[in-house]
Amino acid sequence: MDLDAVRTFLAAADSGRFQEAAAELGLTQQAVSKRIAALERELGVRLFTRTARGAQPTIDGQAFLPHARALLQAEEKALASVRPGRRALRVDVITMRSAPGVLLRGFHEAQPDVELDVLTLFDADSAIAAVQAGTIDATFRYIAAERHLPPGIRAARVYDEPLDLLVGPRHALASAAGRAATLSQLAGHRIWIPGITPGAEWARYYEQLASAFGLAIDGVGPNFGTDHLMDVIADATDVATLIGAKTRLAWPAGHDLHRIPLRDPAPAYPHSLVWRSDNPHPALAGLCSHLDTSAGWIEDEKLWTAG
Repeated sequence: MDLDAVRTFLAAADSGRFQEAAAELGLTQQAVSKRIAALERELGVRLFTRTARGAQPTIDGQAFLPHARALLQAEEKALASVRPGRRALRVDVITMRSAPGVLLRGFHEAQPDVELDVLTLFDADSAIAAVQAGTIDATFRYIAAERHLPPGIRAARVYDEPLDLLVGPRHALASAAGRAATLSQLAGHRIWIPGITPGAEWARYYEQLASAFGLAIDGVGPNFGTDHLMDVIADATDVATLIGAKTRLAWPAGHDLHRIPLRDPAPAYPHSLVWRSDNPHPALAGLCSHLDTSAGWIEDEKLWTAG
């Protein structure tokens, strides 16, 4: 449907005169008449009745009126979704269940008037390239110490997320439920994290963790998602996984899974916010300020964050 014709119809309906609609739209009266006639042909009905008092919407015109307004509102929303400075703040997180997802929910609750588009891009390279191109405004990522960011790209550590061990009721470490386990206790136990992709930033983190403490961490096998992972762990005696302390999981009561904090040291996944220093989006500064005051680092002298 020709939205210019719809816009012309609304201007004529609101003013009651084609001449006034023409003046409002910067058109000739003949152009207004042609647009409305074309819209009437497309719809197959008459939209106006000409009277001595001007142009009055017919019954069909009155029925079409609210839908015409909705069409132009949809057009405005569509344009605003992609116009820099007017579109929603676009932020990338690894997964919606991760700590960055929780941090973003906190930002939304603190500033509900800020529109957010939350994306989940595959890896850090793709996310940082999108930040550099301006197609997203920020991303939460693990930025290794040796990584060199492109010019104009900034990164700031916003949250060091402790990792918990997730085990089933028959696992050898299930007895530590309600207390804590040490990293040395994990040696010799299989830690399964399906979906680890070679070269991804989380893969590098877990490689460093495994190397530093002699752990057996692997991503062998298909990744059928979190529900399948919990099903496997619930029945296993020798399989556990690591999850972020802020990661929210719900499992059937019969699974009887246990989240066990890890200590001495406490492994933590370091989340950084990455953005372009010249990004003009008005809500970006508010996000940075919110994270600076509400996220912070975990105060623990025995925290291990890799790198």
